[in-house]
Amino acid sequence: MGRSRWVGTLLVAALLVLAGCSGIAANGGDGGANPPTATETATPNTPSPGEANGTLEVHFINVGQSAATLLVSPDNETMLIDSGDFTDDGEHVLQYLDRQNIDRIDHFVVSHNDADHIGGNAAVIRHYETEENGIGAVYDPGIGASTQTYERYLDAVEAHNVTLYETREGDRIRFSGVETTVLGPPEPYLENEARNENSIVLRIEHGETSFLFPGDAEDDQEEYLVERYGTELRSTVLKAGHHGSASSTSGPLLDAASPRTVVVSSAYDSQYGHPSNETLQRLAARSIPTYWTATHGDIVLASNGTAVTVSTQQAAPTEPLSLRSGDPIAPDATDPVTQRATYLACSSPRTDTPVATDGGTSTENTSGDLVIDRVRADAAGDDRDNLNDEYVVFRNAGAEPLEMGGWMVADEADHTYTVPDGFTLEPGDTVTLHTGSGTDTDTDLYWGSGRPIWNNGGDTVTVTDADNETVLERSY
Repeated sequence: MGRSRWVGTLLVAALLVLAGCSGIAANGGDGGANPPTATETATPNTPSPGEANGTLEVHFINVGQSAATLLVSPDNETMLIDSGDFTDDGEHVLQYLDRQNIDRIDHFVVSHNDADHIGGNAAVIRHYETEENGIGAVYDPGIGASTQTYERYLDAVEAHNVTLYETREGDRIRFSGVETTVLGPPEPYLENEARNENSIVLRIEHGETSFLFPGDAEDDQEEYLVERYGTELRSTVLKAGHHGSASSTSGPLLDAASPRTVVVSSAYDSQYGHPSNETLQRLAARSIPTYWTATHGDIVLASNGTAVTVSTQQAAPTEPLSLRSGDPIAPDATDPVTQRATYLACSSPRTDTPVATDGGTSTENTSGDLVIDRVRADAAGDDRDNLNDEYVVFRNAGAEPLEMGGWMVADEADHTYTVPDGFTLEPGDTVTLHTGSGTDTDTDLYWGSGRPIWNNGGDTVTVTDADNETVLERSY
């Protein structure tokens, strides 16, 4: 990998000068002082949207009141977003990376230069440049900080001659095997160059699944993102902005991104009250399952391109308003992760042509508006003893009610469930189909099975209507 030496003079934080990367990626170049050109960094092997080969892993590392995320692409390239708090000097992150046998960081993304996000930068750079196979490049939003932590980070970059790019909206990071889009910070910077409001914002797409990383973006940057991108922000997984603070993860952002699940990275006893009750209320109002590093520990997501499987060190509540009832888990815990749930990407409408009752061809496809928000195949504890914690969540994504009476749900082994006569799913509403027994309501239906239905290792959910036409077929 070519390297270009970055040299800067740290007079005040605002004087950070970095090699620009508009329209380019980190790989390639002549190894001299000039950054590579867009031609030199073309990416012919980047998959087209909707295509997926292999597995993308996203590891939200439990680093207390801080943030650090490891991504491993289907081509085994690595990306580290932030490195934890200054108080532990990267110790938790380095230990986690060592347990994952990571011997190189291809892309080191600095969301912004607050000390709780760059605390381990110097240690990570030093370790990988002296004891492992190096750092490919560092990506920084270009707004400095007047802290010793920031100075040590820049000193490490210069001492080890690591490529450092100022990274802004529209730039490219060639992360092999997935599609990576940089959505922020914009040009010019927002809110007088406030660091949080000018975080590097990444959206990473693998097949039909996607992940949105907004750093510590607050109201100004979130408003910019929503106005600029709207539903292009749609993502299967959203990392809560600014550790779940009240000024982030706003209603408009949640509505635009429409995530299947949200991950919060903060301490159990956060002195800032993260995640805030206001944020949890917004998540609860939208019925978004939420994972919290403070109670779930390390959170590992695996995408095969059509679904995202979530594994955590510890079982804990995911209902937003119940998060704090979970038990805390220490950042240095080494318990292995266990699979907890699977979330499907946004379903596409049916592509086959429905048959009209008059023998002609229907121009409407209302049944194609049924989508799957979530599959929880692995119930807490023994699946056989907790059948109602195994379920599928369906949502009406259309503008018209879905009259589902007589529709049938089946798995790959042809176990079937028939929706009760008269059941209607209103636009925007969800219904949870539990495996066990209970009393049916507008929001919860019960299969009545005496044993688990959905295979923890993967299965296919098929829905057919009363005329035996396939409405929905999704694998996880």
